[in-house]
Amino acid sequence: MKTKLLQLSLLLLFFTFTLQAQRSEGIGGIVNLERHQFTIGTGFNYELGVLRNLSISTGFSPTLGVLDQGYMFGLAFNTRIRYYHNFRERIDANKKVTGNSANYFGPAASFFWEPLLLTHDLKGDENFSLAFYGGYYGFQRTSKQGLNFSLEAGLGFFHATATQAGFGGIFSFNVGWAVTKQGRNEPEIFIEKPNPLEEN
Repeated sequence: MKTKLLQLSLLLLFFTFTLQAQRSEGIGGIVNLERHQFTIGTGFNYELGVLRNLSISTGFSPTLGVLDQGYMFGLAFNTRIRYYHNFRERIDANKKVTGNSANYFGPAASFFWEPLLLTHDLKGDENFSLAFYGGYYGFQRTSKQGLNFSLEAGLGFFHATATQAGFGGIFSFNVGWAVTKQGRNEPEIFIEKPNPLEEN
């Protein structure tokens, strides 16, 4: 019951922020997000641009989970709803936004399986698993050459199978390359060609 109330509260908080941001920025205008972005490196991640500042991402990345009973580190399957809140500020400051280079937050889910962990100190049966549900904050930067870096931190509840559950946090990162074509969110520059008839 507590887990469901926590999830519902986080979702309501997220959508409240989203609606407030849409009221302040409006709907439409420049499409900030890449429609599709696939990165591969320390892990791999696929991100789908859904709305102007909203995307859905999924993939495996190195993730640290910490709760009262102990810690675990290894590859985790992460699913995220990302609301990017500072595209406009970065554009106004002449900073790059290609490759979804901005800061974001939203609801998060991460899934850990003992065979994919590099290290842990949790007690339980072999092949135990944990599912994290909560909220998080993160940022992503992508260079012109496609080098991609992201870092995320979140708080929430760990639901466990064959080990102990509890509240705690996650820290996830990924370093790699954005292998999909970038530049959807860069404004196009049109150079007007002179009309030879007007020169006379």
